[in-house]
Amino acid sequence: MQKRIFTLIVICMVIALEGSTLYSAVRVYAQAENPPQEETGQETKSSNGAVQLAAPHGVLMEASTGKVIYEKEKDVRVSPASITKIMTLILIFDAVEQGKITMDEEVTTSAYAKSMGGSQVFLEEGEKQTVETLIKCIVIASGNDASVAMAEHISGSEEAFVQAMNHRAEELGMENTHFEDCCGLTESQNHYSSAYDVAVMSRELVVRYPKILEYSSVWMDTITHVTRQGSSEFGLTNTNKLIRGYEGCVGLKTGSTSIAKYCVSTVAVRNGITLISVVMTAPDYKVRFSDAAAMLNYGFGSCSLYEDDHPEQLQKIAVKKAIEKKASCKFEKNFYYLDTTGKPLDGIQKKIQMKKSLTAPVKEGDVAGKAVYLLDGQDIGRVNILAAEDVPASGYMDYLMALCRRFLPFQTKESELEL
Repeated sequence: MQKRIFTLIVICMVIALEGSTLYSAVRVYAQAENPPQEETGQETKSSNGAVQLAAPHGVLMEASTGKVIYEKEKDVRVSPASITKIMTLILIFDAVEQGKITMDEEVTTSAYAKSMGGSQVFLEEGEKQTVETLIKCIVIASGNDASVAMAEHISGSEEAFVQAMNHRAEELGMENTHFEDCCGLTESQNHYSSAYDVAVMSRELVVRYPKILEYSSVWMDTITHVTRQGSSEFGLTNTNKLIRGYEGCVGLKTGSTSIAKYCVSTVAVRNGITLISVVMTAPDYKVRFSDAAAMLNYGFGSCSLYEDDHPEQLQKIAVKKAIEKKASCKFEKNFYYLDTTGKPLDGIQKKIQMKKSLTAPVKEGDVAGKAVYLLDGQDIGRVNILAAEDVPASGYMDYLMALCRRFLPFQTKESELEL
């Protein structure tokens, strides 16, 4: 009996010892598998540590102000893949705005456009589709064939269209961008952009042409191919998975190639704030979407937007050397101010500073003054006040008529020239 008790005690001691050893071993293994997080060259935090990106390049921008809220290696030149099509869409909407094309006019697919590989909607040579349908094909399904068809329709050739793309990029101040095709299929080193430049052209597209969001927010749609073989429906599925997976997401464009890896320009709207989240060169598609969402979460959690969208009626400004003594005025644009510090924005004040007068001839758009906005006594921005009409300078006949009215016995009008 005593031997059995002794043996049981020994067994318990061994188990206890092994259990302690096993616990230590598991703890050491766990520490080895999950070492303490350290900031490396592959991860960048914002100033308050709220954002971490796994991708090497990213930008978060507020659309109305263009203010960059977060950045990581934003000016590095990388391959943009199909995000190139954002500039293609800008030029398409430019052409519509300028009256060069209409949404319902037909575009004929060339053999060259049909030959595009990669992402496509399988347009046939000679097939006709409307401009609006091809816009859907480009922004929803990232159709390379649709992009080239539109480029040829607008400029005559893809080469000429690409020249216009680069010119438009220069106008927008995109210093780290150069295009060599209209769809991003090329893997040339001379076809590049940066996270910041992508945000800039994304902002231009969604702010100047908000109608694009009607298309980029569509999850699924169909088009009808009408060819010699008959008609058939083709389904379009949005390549931006955040459309369904992130609240408020309304666009905009994804891209991926072996060189560019995975990139996305995401647009989301919440509480009147529109944010643009750009991720470039992500290692896989999950990272591009999770990084984009992380930046959006940070932005929506920290941003407050003030908009002066109901400015008061402005007084007229005096005009010298003109028959019309005064000119009406207008604000150049609405004022926006983005705060990320948590300050209350109901204390923003506006001061109107007008010139004493303008001298004719006055052209509509001439600067007549400015509105200065202050928060806690600090200047946070300003908007120009412009002449809202043309006022011609007075001529010899005007002076002669004024002299006649002065000496002839009839009543002068308030608008007549003062000598």
